[in-house]
Amino acid sequence: MVELWLPYGKTEVVARIQAENLSKVVETKSSLGVKDSNAEIMRALDKPLESKGLEDIVGSGDKIAIVVDDATRATPNRLMLPPILDKLNLAGVEEEDITIIIGRGIHRSTKPNEFSALIGEDVKDKVKVVDHDCDANNLVEVGETSRGTKVLLNRTFIEADVKILTGDVGFHYYAGYSGGRKSILPAISGRNTIQHNHAFLLHPQSKTGNLDGNPVHLDMQEAAHMANVNFTLNVVLNSEKKIVRVFAGDLDKVFMHGVKLVDKMYKIPVEKPADIVLTSPGGYPLDIDLYQSYKAVDSALGVVKEGGVIILVAECLEGHGNEVFYKWMKEYKNIENVERRLKRKFLLGAHKAYYLFKALKNVKIFLVSTMPSFYAENIFRLRVANSVNLALQSAFKITGKNSKVLVLPHGSLTLPILKK
Repeated sequence: MVELWLPYGKTEVVARIQAENLSKVVETKSSLGVKDSNAEIMRALDKPLESKGLEDIVGSGDKIAIVVDDATRATPNRLMLPPILDKLNLAGVEEEDITIIIGRGIHRSTKPNEFSALIGEDVKDKVKVVDHDCDANNLVEVGETSRGTKVLLNRTFIEADVKILTGDVGFHYYAGYSGGRKSILPAISGRNTIQHNHAFLLHPQSKTGNLDGNPVHLDMQEAAHMANVNFTLNVVLNSEKKIVRVFAGDLDKVFMHGVKLVDKMYKIPVEKPADIVLTSPGGYPLDIDLYQSYKAVDSALGVVKEGGVIILVAECLEGHGNEVFYKWMKEYKNIENVERRLKRKFLLGAHKAYYLFKALKNVKIFLVSTMPSFYAENIFRLRVANSVNLALQSAFKITGKNSKVLVLPHGSLTLPILKK
């Protein structure tokens, strides 16, 4: 018997699997976090990629806007912001001229008690902090992409003298990767801009770990260039959410350096598909709700046999996470109806229903979470188990006692790739 511990919220749960049934544990390649995060951030700031240093970009009297990730991301804003602010202060920028924008796209508003946790109490008390609102009047159109996306962005950011992006680079299931240009679109974009861009996710090249011919990514990139970003700071984290490497400077260069490192760390070869895939998004905040947790299912789909079982271990402390997602799962009965409706008019949140229906067409999905069984079963069409091991027992009854189990402890971070 093999015992495996999976991240679950802010804790862990144990799975017990017979050794003969265990196919593979898909772990990230060993990447230790840096010993001194502040030193690594300062190293990146002092040696920017194809860019002047911040101290050469800013000056006294400049209005500065800094975009940071919201509470659904593991980005260490608290570590990244103080060195940036120190650089700005040394260059003569006054704290009252700095605004931090929480780039939440279409995600829920940042809760009052989350601001300090996101950016740190000291930073929150020093500078102005605002929550981006994709439906607000505080938007300005900066152009239209070659794919017809009208780019409306946060006015505070656009009107700033110096524009800075922060974030982390990792896999994303239709943009290819997070980080870089995503801090503009969707992070500080208007709803219609986000909606038009995300409609491209129906394209076959809009998939995890792919940028080539990916219209979601290419459209985001165009929009980001229209914003005239002055400086970018991105991190790559290991599975323990520790900083492995920091990249600073030019937006595109920073992003691509991050992409190369993510591929090296998180693209893991797998010999053959398994009957059962047991996956966790990677704990809080990656499993904060079902909407976010789906990313682990997406990773599992590439390495599970057709007709097999995926067991999703995700706390989902905030439930389903999106009302449109909920309504579409409640209203529609199959993938064909959802796809037909999306092609007529794309709607944010509905795309998650499209992905879940698409997954359920090929596999059975068990959910181990705090979500009430009624919603998980009757709305989202998931099978429910009260523990990982009960889910495994049920899965073996479906696939057979000799079934092979592949385990993805960090499903939102890891991309298992079947060997050809």
